[in-house]
Formats: sequence, structure tokens, C-alpha cells
Amino acid sequence: MEKTFFKEELAQYDGKIKSQKYVAINGVVYDLTNIKAWSGENHHGHVAGNDYSQEILNAPHKKNCFRKITSCW
Repeated sequence: MEKTFFKEELAQYDGKIKSQKYVAINGVVYDLTNIKAWSGENHHGHVAGNDYSQEILNAPHKKNCFRKITSCW
């Protein structure tokens, strides 16, 4: 089942407004709620609830780390 997240809706999944933590990468939304690296308020300055399609290109791990994380939509 596919779901479309609008920017405003994704922003609610920041761990504060809604308890889940989601991020989008290249049109795929990932649930990072139970990922240890995202357990604090941010991950290296990045806050859940955002699209990080461009930022992931400069991350040391690139998109490789998302292979282990199941997309939620």
C-alpha cells in the first residue's frame, strides 16, 4: 500500500508532535523511530520529519544505511 506524504504531514513525524520519527529519501519514507542513532533529538544535527534526499549525498554512509531499514511507505 502506498501513501503520499506532503511536506507538512512528514514534519509531524519528528518524535515530538507524533512519537514516530520519519525521514524521506528520494521519495521513500523511512521509520527511524527505533533506530538507536536517531534516539535523541537529532542525528548529527538532522531532525526527523524532513526530506534529506540532498543531504544524504554528503553523508559518510550515503544511502547504504537505509538498506537495513524498512521503508514504511
